[in-house]
Amino acid sequence: MSVAKVTELSCTSNDSFEDAIRQGMARANKTLRGVRGAWVKELRVNTGSDGAVEFQANILVTFILEG
Repeated sequence: MSVAKVTELSCTSNDSFEDAIRQGMARANKTLRGVRGAWVKELRVNTGSDGAVEFQANILVTFILEG
């Protein structure tokens, strides 16, 4: 039997939602062992006063607990 845990990450990119998600998953894999996948919970676009666009993805990362 295995037990999984879910943690939420907020990821941003100036390029795209896909890039934000990829960066979030890459970061999760650096610090969490047993990452199995993720759900995309929310997508947002933030704009600055200068018109710059930032893509934000909130993802729920699932990983298996050891032991």
